[in-house]
Amino acid sequence: MAIERSIIGSSLPQQRGEVAEQRAAEFLLAHGLTLVARNYRCRGGEIDLILQDGETRVFVEVRARRNDHYGGAAASITPGKQRRIVYAARHYLMQQRCEPLCRFDAILIDGDHLEWLKSAFDAF
Repeated sequence: MAIERSIIGSSLPQQRGEVAEQRAAEFLLAHGLTLVARNYRCRGGEIDLILQDGETRVFVEVRARRNDHYGGAAASITPGKQRRIVYAARHYLMQQRCEPLCRFDAILIDGDHLEWLKSAFDAF
């Protein structure tokens, strides 16, 4: 099941990011997860994708790089970035009726290679 989004009017980096998020969403859906939300934003952070994996709510950071000259996609998920993702996840969870089990995953796209890191980092 494809998820279509318009990228008209976006800058080139935004378009690349949206294409990467689309690719990640389709990959995760093909692996049995259910999409809950995209691009959840609050004042202190953003979550690219929120999915459900059985009883677990999965917060996904999508990072894409054309090459690994500057450390690749994984190196770009800094401790500061992790804190902002966790902050946004906590904000999201405060709006839910009950707090589900949670996991923080990453989809890393380096060129044409896609890697799914389950439990990429913890909420600290």
